Amino acid sequence: MSASGGTKAIVAALGANLAIAVAKFAAFAFSGSSSMLAEGVHSVADSGNQALLLVGGKKAKKAASEEHPFGYGRERYIYSFLVSIVLFTIGGVFALYEGYEKIKHPHEIEHWYWPVGVLVFAIIAESFSFRTAIKESNELRGGLTWTQFVRRAKAPELPVVLLEDLGALVGLVLALGGVGLALLTGDGIWDAIGTLCIGTLLVLIALVLAAETKSLLLGEAADAEQVAKIREAVVDGESVTRLIHMRTLHLGPEELLVAAKIAVPQEDTAADVARAIDAAEARIRAAVPIARVIYLEPDVYSPEAAAAGADPAATPGGPSADH
Repeated sequence: MSASGGTKAIVAALGANLAIAVAKFAAFAFSGSSSMLAEGVHSVADSGNQALLLVGGKKAKKAASEEHPFGYGRERYIYSFLVSIVLFTIGGVFALYEGYEKIKHPHEIEHWYWPVGVLVFAIIAESFSFRTAIKESNELRGGLTWTQFVRRAKAPELPVVLLEDLGALVGLVLALGGVGLALLTGDGIWDAIGTLCIGTLLVLIALVLAAETKSLLLGEAADAEQVAKIREAVVDGESVTRLIHMRTLHLGPEELLVAAKIAVPQEDTAADVARAIDAAEARIRAAVPIARVIYLEPDVYSPEAAAAGADPAATPGGPSADH
């Protein structure tokens, strides 16, 4: 992922959310609308989330140390996971609690023009932020559907911003519907129902984000296209005759670890094997530039041992025979 593209989308979302949060709290102060209060807290949570993403991106750039020899790339995953927790607790759970309280003690909305005006302004501002996130994402997702992009992206920032902005827009529509029905019927319970809907939406989005970032934190392999390129690059047919098995792991969105056992000719000297490994590493990095950490173990291929090993139909990059 282009780091600048992700940062641009985050900054756009942060600016929009800060302005919207101020407007929503002002509308709540004048109207007493619970939907506006829930939406105001939602915007504050989103602003905090964007700040967390920026902090995570900065921390991930720290150089590797003796204590952390593979660097700090996963800081971006950690902070994205924190975003899902903040969105769930501060955004979703608070909105559900506020909606429940207003159902028990509903009241009419005062100065209706405040919440309506602010909601229309917020929808326009969020639309610009969402448009920026879509534009930056389109440069990366290729032929993937939006669902596939969110699920497969190794860089968490754009999927997080996309889901946040989408949730914000849907939440604003729900708030506008709740306020509108409350004004039309004179019954404040509709405002409370809108608040409950917003809370439910935020909790669902937070759960999706938590599931995806948890997978990244646990460690994901390279995607199928990258694995295919590595498998093709490592074997030259002469100094490296076969890829016996391979493991890949993302150390961060833009850093991949490759560990593989390769077959070399039995008659090769140690110097020949060293040159073969160096050349294979160069080919791998040329094919997949984010493959920055590579460990290749030379071995002599044995068809008998391979036949007695794991299922030869094992998926690329997954378990396979050791010899």
